[in-house]
Amino acid sequence: MKLNGINIVVVRGDISEIRTDAIVKDTNEFLSMDLGLAAYIIKDKGRESIEKEAIKEKPAELGDVILTKVEGLQSKYVMHAVMNKAEFIINEDIIRTSAKASLDCAQKNKMSSIAFSALGCGPDGYSYEASSKIMAQEVFRYIRDEKTPTLKEINFVLETEESFNVFEKNVRRYLEYITKKLSQGPFITVDGIVEYDDGIVLIERSNPPLGWALPGGFVDYGESVEAAVVREIKEEITLDLVDFKLFKVCSDPNRDPRFHTVTIVFTGKGKGVLKADSDAKGAKVFKLDSLPEKMAFDHREVIEEYIEKIARST
Repeated sequence: MKLNGINIVVVRGDISEIRTDAIVKDTNEFLSMDLGLAAYIIKDKGRESIEKEAIKEKPAELGDVILTKVEGLQSKYVMHAVMNKAEFIINEDIIRTSAKASLDCAQKNKMSSIAFSALGCGPDGYSYEASSKIMAQEVFRYIRDEKTPTLKEINFVLETEESFNVFEKNVRRYLEYITKKLSQGPFITVDGIVEYDDGIVLIERSNPPLGWALPGGFVDYGESVEAAVVREIKEEITLDLVDFKLFKVCSDPNRDPRFHTVTIVFTGKGKGVLKADSDAKGAKVFKLDSLPEKMAFDHREVIEEYIEKIARST
């Protein structure tokens, strides 16, 4: 597909055979190439010169992208995205940071093409499902934010049929969906603080940004925010939202790591049988004094403001 003059390509193949300005692969803090894609494809064909040049920069910090010249590959450069460190577990933030840093590196060096492997998806790493969505979000960010992008082609190159199928579906579907909304400006969403069984209901998100969150979602074209919050609550946690009222509007452009969203938050009571549905991985009732550690967006701050309001009224 093509977005704003940039070709987005998802292909199954050998990334070392891709003719591009740079290929991106993940690495550890010591920039060694002993495992996985780096050892069995890139290092072998690069005659080890890539590793020798890279380790001159060690030790590197998590989130760094080290650029090295290439011998023996079709690409001109390799970008070493530092994503692994002792006792560090691959997470959403490091995949997002690494994808963004790689795109920024390509822009800074006036590259016209780049090829990504499945970042963070090595042994015991992240799932193809989550990585593909995060990386697609960062491609969208680059296309949206760069006024004069140098990149004309962004490739996702996957080794296996499984990884290719997941990336092909998620990258294409996500970018097609989001570009349909580009003309609408900031995206309008709704969230619900749903009072239920002496607590409030939170959902465990199955899509990045990951973590626990208030149930909610996007307002459809031609839909009121009141209708949207009732629909989203029903779709995500199978409850009817009753006796609901407006709580607040959240419009900080940085509240959502994907793009600018403005959310209208409602409070109300949940009626029915609680069950996770739609794109919610799970649903659970939390007491207000025992919120989960990992929460998405600005939802912890929203709930804390809700708690303060309750305290003032008693």
